[in-house]
Amino acid sequence: MPPPLASELQAFLQHLRVERRLAGRTLAMYGDALGWLQQMAADDGQPLADVQAHHVRAWAARLRERGLGPRSIAIALAAWRGLYRHWGRERRVTHNPVQGIRPPKAPKPLPKALPVDDAVALAEQMPSSANPALRARDHAIVELLYGCGLRVGELTGLDVAPSPQAAGWIDAPEATAHVLGKGSKRRSVPVGGPALQALADWLALRGDLARPEECALFVSNRGTRLSDSALRTRLQQLAREAGLATGVHPHMLRHSFASHLLQSSGDLRGVQELLGHASISSTQIYTKLDFQHLAKVYDAAHPRAKRK
Repeated sequence: MPPPLASELQAFLQHLRVERRLAGRTLAMYGDALGWLQQMAADDGQPLADVQAHHVRAWAARLRERGLGPRSIAIALAAWRGLYRHWGRERRVTHNPVQGIRPPKAPKPLPKALPVDDAVALAEQMPSSANPALRARDHAIVELLYGCGLRVGELTGLDVAPSPQAAGWIDAPEATAHVLGKGSKRRSVPVGGPALQALADWLALRGDLARPEECALFVSNRGTRLSDSALRTRLQQLAREAGLATGVHPHMLRHSFASHLLQSSGDLRGVQELLGHASISSTQIYTKLDFQHLAKVYDAAHPRAKRK
């Protein structure tokens, strides 16, 4: 069992908890990182106040030797950098030995998208719930996630009608969804015919579930706004009912929306606008998915692709 953190490290964690209001999980990871720093400095007989950049590089390499991945090492370096920045403001150190030290690069996994047939099967799958309102709600949710490429928070944030307080809403006559995305940026997304029909079916039954004062478009069986976690749970159930082998989550439908649209149109800028990406580089990752798909087609079909 590692020794308890020294009082000055505990004080820094308290600062992060009270002043910076970091989340509990982040505080726990920072606490682990500070424990590693304290232990490695003690093993080398190095006072923390006199740590230099070469010490930090050696300790980061030691963490990698222990089997920590690039992301964990990046979190450790962030915690150490924050500690020395805080001590610098308190005039306890004259420089930040972690400043400028970069973590090892982590491979960026490609987003997972469903094959077109699986995505369509999921969208067309009618939920098995005994409650007609829940069936209509879940069907509309899947149609909007896949048909509009919405983030889960954008969908659960939709209200029935526009208002100054509404994060988003759907204008059915205009076939447009208005959503509040990352960075509080608003965007408008076209809504297709199947999604509009599913939405109309849900709105006809929404009153069976929603409380009279509830403004949320999608509500739980308690009548209040549907939570992100509840939506994820329902989507996993619907995927099982549709016979999909892979675990399906809301962002996978957003990835599927983008990948399938790009495969059909080739319009990278248009897909960027529909997704609400601030940078085109965030959208370009879907071109790699397209290449992977083409490579699989080549490997399966071309006579010269067969490896002996």
